[in-house]
This record gives sequence, structure tokens and C-alpha cells, in this order.
Amino acid sequence: MNHDADLAQLEAESIYILREASACVDPLCMLWSIGKDSTALLWMARKAFFGRVPFPVVQLDTEMELPEVYEFRDRIVKEWDLDLRVELCPPESSVDQTLPPGARAAARKTEGLKNLLRRDGYRGVILGIRRDEQATRAKERIFSPRSFDGDWDVRHQPAEFWNHYTTDVAEGMHLRIHPLLHWTEVDIWRYHLREGIPYVPLYLAKDGKRYRSLGEKNITVPIDSNASTLEEIIVELEATREPERAGRLMDHEQEDAFERLRASGYM
Repeated sequence: MNHDADLAQLEAESIYILREASACVDPLCMLWSIGKDSTALLWMARKAFFGRVPFPVVQLDTEMELPEVYEFRDRIVKEWDLDLRVELCPPESSVDQTLPPGARAAARKTEGLKNLLRRDGYRGVILGIRRDEQATRAKERIFSPRSFDGDWDVRHQPAEFWNHYTTDVAEGMHLRIHPLLHWTEVDIWRYHLREGIPYVPLYLAKDGKRYRSLGEKNITVPIDSNASTLEEIIVELEATREPERAGRLMDHEQEDAFERLRASGYM
């Protein structure tokens, strides 16, 4: 199989979406979780706009990331000359208390994003989510309208045919823009390998464990793995039947916990 041709096509589609968003939506920002997907997307944004990301990059910070994540963030911001805005998320006591504990911790980011939108009035937010990560994300559109509170009505979304997207933003709404929806987890790692994109070293196995999906330290655990290089990660992913979010505690609490989070504005 010619992976280089597939990656070139995926990259071209994502860069087209980034340029379309930049041309049609203002003001615009990009969320950066500092994980493998959003870092690959930042890499593409730099390629799309000739080496410089032309909109602010926002980290929704719960102050619960692992130390290696903050070290990586600070290094990349300096090396790539990013306009980073750190949005501190409100405490867990401010979120829906009917959610199970792990989902409550994750919902802090939803509240942080709502505060950002209310204060800075962004009409578009670019995110690095993929359809193959989770069943609820598989229902997304590339340009997805939301209220300012983040409410998502999955049954009433605009149709998207070929490269025709609905980029108009109604009053009181904003767009979530998803340039990586059509990528898979293994595509992302093949792209990191091909392009030489830096990543948080916690993705590589150490003492038989590694992080496959990198979240906050209070709601994410490493998985069993001996994959200590990107090539070994790709081989591992081609063989595994375990879901990518197996290490995310909130995905195991209640069957509908993640769906409830997304319906109320989670990324």
C-alpha cells in the first residue's frame, strides 16, 4: 500500500479546510491539547500559511497535565513562535454534578471553552478530533455549528457534499472546525514519522507502559505496551483490537458519559 500517497491526500484536504476556515471565519482560534493529533494539525497550519500560524493557539489548562506535557508545550511555543493563550479552566465544583467523577474532571475543559468564547467572541474554533476516536465523534461534521454554550444537536447538522461547507455563523453561534475528522490514529503516527513532527515522549513505552491517548494525570492511565519507537507504535496499532481511549477513565464510568459531555459542548 502506498502510504505516502494517502498521507499526501489527507494533508491536502486538511490544509484546504484550514485555509477555508481562515478565509471565512473571523475571529478564529485553534485549540491545542499538546497531544499527537493537535500537534500534527499545528504542523499542517504552519505549512498552510507559509511557516506561521495566523491565529491564536489556545490551551484549555486544568493544571493537571503531566510535567512532560508542559515541558513540551513551552519548547514548541518558543521553537514555532506560537501566539499561545492559556485559558485556566474553572474548578470541578462548577460543572454538572450529576456526571460521574472522571467525566466531571473532563467537563472542566468545556467550561473553560465557554468562558473563552464569551470573553473573546471567537466565531470559529479549530480542533484536532478524529471520527475513529469514539462513536460520538463519528457523527461530527467538518464545519459544525454550536451555540455559545456549546450545545450540539446531532440530529440537525448541515449536509456536507464534496468540499462544500457551511461557513456562515449565525448570531449567538460559533463553528467547531475539524480538519482531521477523516484521519485515523495510525495515519497520524505515519504522518509524524514521515514529517519528523515532535511529540510528547510519554507516547513511547517505558517499563512496559505507554500513553496511547494523552489526557490529564487524574483521569488517564498508561496502557501495557513495549512500543518504544514510532515504527513499533504503528505495528502495534495495525494489530490491536483495543480502543484508543482504553486509558481514559471517563469512558468506563457510564455508557453514555462521553455522549453527555459532547452534547453539552465537550470537544
